[in-house]
This record gives sequence, C-alpha cells and structure tokens, in this order.
Amino acid sequence: MPNCALFLILLCAPLVGAIFNGVRFRSHNARLAGAVASGAVVVSFLTACFLVMKLAALPVDARAITVEFYNWITVGGFHAKAGFVLDPISAVMILIITGVGSLIHIFSIGYMAHDERPSKYFAYLNFFIFNMLLLVLGENLLVMFVGWEGVGLCSYLLIGFWFEDQEKASAGMKAFITNRIGDAGFLLGIFLLYVTFGTVNFAELNQLVPAAAEVGWLGPITLSCLFLFIGATGKSAQIPLYVWLPDAMAGPTPVSALIHAATMVTAGVYMIVRLSHVFILAPNAMLVVAAVGAVTALFAATMGLTQWDIKKVLAYSTISQLGYMFLGVGVGAFSSGLFHVMTHAFFKALMFLGAGSVIHALDGEQDMRKMGGLAKKLPITHLTFLCVYLAIIGLPPFAGFFSKDEILWYTYISPHGGFVLWLIGLIGAVFTAFYMTRLMALTFWGKSRVASSVHPHESPASMAIPLIVLGVASVVGGWLGMPESIRGLLPLHAPDVFHNWLNPAVALVKWPEVSPVLEWSLMGISVALVGATVVFAYYAYIKEPELSAKMAKDLGPVYEVVANKYYVDELYFGRVINPLVDLAKGLWAYIDVNFIDNITYFLSDWVESAGGGLRALQTGSLQQYALYLVLGVVVIIFTIVVI
Repeated sequence: MPNCALFLILLCAPLVGAIFNGVRFRSHNARLAGAVASGAVVVSFLTACFLVMKLAALPVDARAITVEFYNWITVGGFHAKAGFVLDPISAVMILIITGVGSLIHIFSIGYMAHDERPSKYFAYLNFFIFNMLLLVLGENLLVMFVGWEGVGLCSYLLIGFWFEDQEKASAGMKAFITNRIGDAGFLLGIFLLYVTFGTVNFAELNQLVPAAAEVGWLGPITLSCLFLFIGATGKSAQIPLYVWLPDAMAGPTPVSALIHAATMVTAGVYMIVRLSHVFILAPNAMLVVAAVGAVTALFAATMGLTQWDIKKVLAYSTISQLGYMFLGVGVGAFSSGLFHVMTHAFFKALMFLGAGSVIHALDGEQDMRKMGGLAKKLPITHLTFLCVYLAIIGLPPFAGFFSKDEILWYTYISPHGGFVLWLIGLIGAVFTAFYMTRLMALTFWGKSRVASSVHPHESPASMAIPLIVLGVASVVGGWLGMPESIRGLLPLHAPDVFHNWLNPAVALVKWPEVSPVLEWSLMGISVALVGATVVFAYYAYIKEPELSAKMAKDLGPVYEVVANKYYVDELYFGRVINPLVDLAKGLWAYIDVNFIDNITYFLSDWVESAGGGLRALQTGSLQQYALYLVLGVVVIIFTIVVI
C-alpha cells in the first residue's frame, strides 16, 4: 500500500498541477501558475528520489517495485493491466524527467512572465511530464504506448503554443503528423510481439525470449524490432523522420529544453533499452539501429555547421547526439546508450535554457549574426554555457567525454559496429566540436554585433539558478560512469556507479578481450582531433573572421546544399506530400464526387420519384377513391368474364 501511494504521488502530482492550471487557463498570473506547476514536479522529483533509495536498498536481483491498479483490458486470452514498475532502468529515467523537468519549470517562471497565457502553458508542461512518467513506468507496451501518444499530443500543443503565428502552428502540426507515421510502425511492432510471444508485459517477454539469436531478416523478432525502431525514428528524430525536430523550435525555448533533454526525444532510446533482451536476439535489426544512429549523428552534425539561428544549431545537435545514443544501443552497449541519455539531458537542457537566457536578454533575437561579445554582459549565462560546451564536444573531465567516448569505444570493438561506424561517429564528434565552437564564438566571444537599441541584461534568479545547477551536473554527471581504464588511475578507485546499477536490468553482450592500450589510443585520437578542431574554429571565427566567410565561399554549392538542409523538406513535399495531396484531391473529385455522390443522388431521386408516384394514390379525395374503386370492380368483372 505505501508503494501504491508513492506511485500515485509520483504520477498524479504533475496531473493535478495540469488540471489546476488548465481550469484557470485564462489567468495571467504567471507566478501562481508557475509556482503550482513547479511545485508539482518538485514533489514528483522528491518522491522519485525516495523510491529510488528504496529500490537501491533491495537485493540486486530483486530490484523491482511493481504496482498494479486494475485489469485494464481482458479480451479472450489477452490480458493487460494498468500497472507500473520501478526498476533500475525506469529509476534512471524518472530522476532525469522530474529532476531536469523541475529546473525547466522553474526557469519558465521568469521566461514566460510576460506571456498572455501562462496558466495554459504550465498546464501543458505539467501534462507533458505526466505522460513521460507514464511512458517510462508502464509495465507493458500498451501502458507505454498511452504515454508515447501522450507526449506526442503535448509536443503538438507546446510547439504550436503561439498558434496565432501560422508558421508556429504549422510546426506543431508537422511534429504531430511525422510522429503518427512512426507510431504506425510502433503499433505493428507491438502486434507482432504479441502474436509471437502471447504477451506485451516486459517481464514476461524477458522470460519468454529464446536463448538463440534469430538469423535472417524476416523472422518475427527481427521484424518486430524493425517496426518498433520505426516508431523510435519518429519519436527520437532519426533518419528519415527527423524533419519535425528543427521546426519544433517554434515553441517557447523552455519547451525545446524539455523536449530535447528530458522527455520526448529520449523515448525511443528508452524503449530499446527496455526491450534489450528482445533486440539482442535480432542482430540484423541491431545493425540497422546502429547504422541509422551513426549516419544520423554525422548527417545532423553537418547541418549544424551552417545554421545561424541559435536554437536551430542546438536542434541539429540534439538529432546528432540522439544518433550516438542509438549507435550505442545498436552495438549492444545498452547501459552506455542510457548513460549518454543522462549526460545529454544535463548539458542539452542547459544549452536550450542558456539560449533562452540569451534570447531573453536580446529581446527575442535568435540570429547569431546579431550577437557577439555577450560574455561580459551575461557572465552567469556564459560561464554555465561554457561548461556545457566543453561537455558536448567531449573534452575530459566533462560529462560528454565519458558517455560519448564510451559509445565510440564499444562501437569499435562490437561485432555490430566496427571501424566504419566508429569512424563515422568520430567524424561526427569533430563536426560537433566545430559547430559548437562556432556558436560560442558568434554568441559570446569576439566583437559585439548587437543592435544599439538592445541592452543585454543577465537573467533573473529564477532563470539563473537552474543554469548553475545544470552547469554543475554537466561537469560531474559523467563521473558516475567512468571506465575502468580511468577509474584505476584515481586515488580512491571510485566505483562505476551507473553501469553497476543498470547492468543487472539490461541484456549484456560478451565483449572481446582488448588491450587497454587500444582504448587509451582511441580516446587520445578523439580528444586530440576535437582539441585541434576547437583551435581551428576559434581561429576562423575570432582571430581571422574573414577565413570562415572564405571557407563558405570556396565550398560554393556544397555549402548551399548543407545550409538548405540538403533540401530534404523540399524533397518530401515534392515527392511525397504534394503527390499524396494531389492523389487525395483526385480521389475526392472522381471517386467521391463523380461516382459515389452521383450514385447516392440517383438512388435518392429514384426513391423520391417512386414516393411521388405512390403519393398520387394518397390524395385524400373521396371522388378519386370512388373512381379507383369502380375501376377495380370493372377490372375484376372483366377478368372473371374473360377467364
């Protein structure tokens, strides 16, 4: 019973906050709305901390707290309960969701102080947290799917929050429709898993999976995993369904932080980690996951090189970092993939909130060409952004170094990865170092290009404090999962807290024995290339700014193609969307209007005509009825006489 109550607090606190602000959605009191919403998520975070401590006190092989509220669906032999489970995997996720989510809520109080609909905004934000908790705590695929669809709905509401602007409203619709495409594949994966194993419960699936891996591409497990991964490409913005995420910048900046760092886009990675015992039996599907992740990491990083909107750069950065997560889980390093989810949540939340602080200081300006020299004007924002900059490019001892380089290491030695995927990931890391140095140079360093009418100012405490907390987490967060090669050099020989916590709950791969020299060599190559790239980018944008312009000019059409995002949106509209719209219009005009409508009109006219003929017999005139009677008698007599 206590566990049940705690789960109710964890799940219902954000829901209660959403209802409270939703009922009073016309209110302009941003402080009250923000306080209620932030308090609800903080309560969830404290509850999550307490539950995780209870979970940690259990024996390693019994770390699961399950709460089943009622039988949700019972049809024939199919049973699905409205149940929730807290285990090491979901424990990591709820701490990320509620912890980072709390800071984003608090930041929003200052950021949305002058908005016309703050209560509505905070209601949506709380509902987002509720659905993400539902997604990660569900004990079966159907409960997960409810949360899966819930976060999709919330993303639509929040991305298009300023719906008076047609472009922003369209961005919300684009996110919603793109995710529906992926969700169709996700549903097919659920159906196929049920047909194969007779259950959608995670614990039962882990017990029923066969011991031997499946060979070939058409086996039920492989097809199930591929369909599920289609859903993940939509929710977590991977090729080919990544196109919605850059446009998602249309929403308020804290929304971008919540979507990119703590909620929606991590759902696909979480799903694969949750079903790791199933995915590990489909090596071909794993290869697809790893390959798509690696290509996406590099592809998105190239687009980040040419963007001028500060939020668009961070959006492509998210797509790229998600690619690394899928590369990790695709090669079988499930705990490493989730480790990067955690570290990325810290530094990407801070990046978007830091960008929000810059935009707030510049009265809404997002073009980096109109920034520069802000380090002195925004010292807190600059210092905290500097921490996440060093974290995402992967320099030690910042968080991103430990998680990203670990993924590259396992990619190199994995049978699902190898040199090619490692090289793609390494090039992506180099590009990441370049575009992030470019962002820092254009925004905070060098000469100021801020308009004379704008007076930059540091953000208020409600916005600055979350930046500081996330800045600290971006520095030390990676220390929870240091590799053995580094931990062995420390005086206290710190334990590998993160992987020791997670490994009992995920499928484990038997990694080949490799010399530590190789591991150190790969880390050295990565750090050296990243360091050299930072120096080069700093020189190109600060010391010799004309060099960056010359590089863009020399690249010519290549630069234009990348700057226009490879014309993928245009390709989709020209080859997919518009033909489908034209087909739909043709079907409507020729099938619906000319065929179906004409048939219904003909039948209705015939019935009306027949009714009109019968109506002539029902005039109510006694003389006419008498005439009909006489005629009837004459016909009868004539018939009798003739016969």
